[in-house]
Amino acid sequence: MHFKTFSILPVALAIAAGALAPSTVSFATTKAPKHVTQKKAPAETAPAPVAGQTAVATGAPALAAKAWLLMDFDSGEVLASANPDEPLPPASLTKMMTSFLVEQALRSGKLKKDELVSVSQNAWCRGSSTESCMYLPLNSQATVIDILRGIIIQSGNDASKAIAEHMAGSEEGFAKLMNAEAQRLGMTHTHFMNATGLPDPDHKASARDLAILARAIIRDSSEYYPIYAERDFTYNKIKQGNRNALLYTDPTVDGLKTGHTNDAGFCLVTSSKRNGMRLITVILNTNSMQARADQTRTLLGWGFANFEKATPIQPTAVVATPKVSFGKADTVAAGLGAPWSVTVPRGQEVKTSVQINPNLEAPVAKGAVIGKVVAESNGKPVGEAPLVAQAEVERSGWLLRIWQHILKLFGK
Repeated sequence: MHFKTFSILPVALAIAAGALAPSTVSFATTKAPKHVTQKKAPAETAPAPVAGQTAVATGAPALAAKAWLLMDFDSGEVLASANPDEPLPPASLTKMMTSFLVEQALRSGKLKKDELVSVSQNAWCRGSSTESCMYLPLNSQATVIDILRGIIIQSGNDASKAIAEHMAGSEEGFAKLMNAEAQRLGMTHTHFMNATGLPDPDHKASARDLAILARAIIRDSSEYYPIYAERDFTYNKIKQGNRNALLYTDPTVDGLKTGHTNDAGFCLVTSSKRNGMRLITVILNTNSMQARADQTRTLLGWGFANFEKATPIQPTAVVATPKVSFGKADTVAAGLGAPWSVTVPRGQEVKTSVQINPNLEAPVAKGAVIGKVVAESNGKPVGEAPLVAQAEVERSGWLLRIWQHILKLFGK
């Protein structure tokens, strides 16, 4: 069967401009393959606006979503949120974990970009108005890198199932890998049952957990993260556009993923970087593509307007000179191992406190972590950084150590 080429770009631009009415059709294209029937869905009622918790004195915006969250990428600090730990259906946001596992397997060498993945009867996507597909032909093969693009850009259920079977033998086996990785990342309110996000009563994720996952993708998959900003991908002569409308209207947005099912509503996880500060947003269960885009714009705009980067300590500063027992030197300079910044509400003062590891003894290697510095703003911790030894301290000879032991016994 041959398919005609089509593009989502006009649709995405219309979504971004507010020209499209809400729709539950998840296969977002201007012209569907002949075997796909698209149905007009009834309008959905928007959730009541939910105000969030934040350290900003004027408060956070109220957004019409069941849960939402704003996170600082650098520190992982949650800057504002509403119902951040409520497990909700994540729909195709699930595929962020699917793509992350593929990316990590590529990084480790377990997968190769040009490795071929077979499309089984189970993975094959027949096409419907409620399922997004890459349109991999039945019993065909596709490269891992094409599969990855099909998951991220086209949100292909077929691509997700095919790679799950390729990596773990079955989608059920792959779900176990997903849950193990979620546990490793600290996603404590998430449980995956499949690689796609198709409805299952036990398939849930929280806004906080999805932000943690997005942060891991940006941090650990830098080679593949640019794919999340690609606006379209053509496979099997079918061109489909990225459903993240903000990629077409905001040059600071470079990812990550959209999702929609009837149970999950319209969802969006986004990352934006402006003036050296990157923020991650999560919107869960709102009532339209337009709403998830608008609410994300609102949250990003509010975040960048109300928070700023602060440098509590300069990278070259000596923060402390703790005592070292049984060394050729009595003390060692402690400082930062790398430049450090924190994100705080605009205009708030940042204070720091130093914690040195107790009973510091030689030998101490240059660069060894010997403590930490904690930053506080308005009485609340906003970040911490390790303190490292700025010089090596060799262990003293046995005669000197005996004398140092005697002095220590007498408290000197």
